Amino acid sequence: MKIAVRQTVSSPQRIWTTAVALASGLLICGAAMSATTSPPSPAEALAAEQDHQNMMDRLGVQQLRPEPSGNVNAPNHANYDEASANPYPTLPDVLTTKDGHKVTTAGMWRNKRRPEIVEDLEREVYGRVPADVPAVDWTAKISDNETVGDTPVVIKRLTGHVDNSSYPAVDVNITMTLITPKAAKKPVPVLMMFALSEYPAPPLPSRPSLGSGAADPSPIEQLIADGWGVAMISPASIQADNGAGLARGIIGLVDKGQRRKPDDWGALRAWGWGAGRGLDYLESDPAVDAKHVGIEGVSRFGKAALVTMAFDQRFAMVLIGSSGKGGTTLLRRNWGEAVENLTGGEYYWMAGNFIKYGAAKATFGSKTSGDLPVDSHELIALCAPRLAFVSYGIPEQGDPKWLDQQGSFMATVAAQPVFKLLGAKGLGIPDDYRAAKMPSVNTGLLGGQLAWRQHDGGHTDAPNMKYFIKWADKLIGHRAP
Repeated sequence: MKIAVRQTVSSPQRIWTTAVALASGLLICGAAMSATTSPPSPAEALAAEQDHQNMMDRLGVQQLRPEPSGNVNAPNHANYDEASANPYPTLPDVLTTKDGHKVTTAGMWRNKRRPEIVEDLEREVYGRVPADVPAVDWTAKISDNETVGDTPVVIKRLTGHVDNSSYPAVDVNITMTLITPKAAKKPVPVLMMFALSEYPAPPLPSRPSLGSGAADPSPIEQLIADGWGVAMISPASIQADNGAGLARGIIGLVDKGQRRKPDDWGALRAWGWGAGRGLDYLESDPAVDAKHVGIEGVSRFGKAALVTMAFDQRFAMVLIGSSGKGGTTLLRRNWGEAVENLTGGEYYWMAGNFIKYGAAKATFGSKTSGDLPVDSHELIALCAPRLAFVSYGIPEQGDPKWLDQQGSFMATVAAQPVFKLLGAKGLGIPDDYRAAKMPSVNTGLLGGQLAWRQHDGGHTDAPNMKYFIKWADKLIGHRAP
């Protein structure tokens, strides 16, 4: 993809130095992301309902199983009984091809098994990115008179305009802010973050409780002080986080306002596509070490970060925060958030075909998560042998048990054979996901390219940032200035 970059140098900006102001930019990627977006208007809700019903009709689905509730007092509350959590205990074997052959070499994985998994995930779960997505033209406003903590930085406020000449009714402008240390002597690694607002953001009144990491500098300060860059990209500028938005954003632009096909992309793939276009820009910026760009997100954007990393092999690392179903948690697990939540109100995150797996009654009978040809361990495995750090908090501090931390750990364990096959290190524990027990809180498995750590904070990955930086630095050979 050709990148056209036009740069303008802005006048000196106000210097943002307080930890609270800096924390606001990333904590939006953390604790604040647990909140849903503003309730849709009646018109938006109706549009989403009609779109959902249209897809059901196209698939021949007459009735969906009801979504479990996160309210433990509701009659249809989600399951939190471990004895009932694994109705489909056997996962698809990540290293067995569809024709039954064991994958024993890196070449077999790369040429045979990986493409099979990608095909199943695209067709049945996340959708395909269309071949005719328009090009993006980036412009930048640059300020080099700002600081992060005590570190002088260069801030580039970027806008990526998507060519909408084929359908002017939809205008898409991706917003991203790149922050790099001003004194860097060579290109720096960068962590791209899915963020709900541009940086700098208004100061927060106080820093929320983050468990043992509460006294740490903000994650942005930690990264910049260690000689990293930070790129904050707005998912809302790529694709709206609701069903009504499917007629707008990049999906609406490509579809020219028409309904999606059953195997077309949902919002998670769209956000990942936008992150890829952000990486296109970073590859053109001489301040950035484009071989060492990572992607990060929390909650629904933790799902998007993993999806981005799995499908775009240019990303070198990922920090996946509290992602739940559609992210690192096993879809086959009956615990908290369920497939039925993703086939119901959150259907727009996924491919239309995914709705089939919530069907109670359909022309094809019914399907459950046990009928899926793939599961989340295979999504994690697509990251191998690159660096993947799975992060969770604890329910006592606000990282809901709804997210199924145990199910995510099982998926991470089940993915590690691929890392080892490709010459990387896994978690350093046996591969038996059914017997896997999570390490105690604040005990990380950080010795390989696949990593796990559950911190004692809430719905954020901020307390794990210092561990992520140290882990990544060692593996990519980066040294703090």
